[in-house]
Amino acid sequence: MSDLQIPEPIASFIDTVNAHDDQGFLDAFAVDGTVDDWGREFTGRDAIKAWSDKEFIGATGVLSPEEVSIDGNEVTVIGDWRSTHANGRSSFAFAVDGAKLSRMTIREG
Repeated sequence: MSDLQIPEPIASFIDTVNAHDDQGFLDAFAVDGTVDDWGREFTGRDAIKAWSDKEFIGATGVLSPEEVSIDGNEVTVIGDWRSTHANGRSSFAFAVDGAKLSRMTIREG
């Protein structure tokens, strides 16, 4: 849906993910950023990259946003996730610290 108002830096992050831009994906996170993928936590760029290479960017994932909600510095995007690793409606909750992501939490949408 093109009428969704997704704030920065999340909108650019989704474009980066959908372009399968590995370096851009990693650069979006704070140095000590964390990905929480259904309770499995990956902190720091090396850990995030190892996870992403297999399950996120490396799985050529595409997120089609359907809903967005904002609560303070947290932005939640719910949409359809399609990749070679996992598929389905998913919730991506982002904690933003300035222009960087401090946390991305993935759950069922």
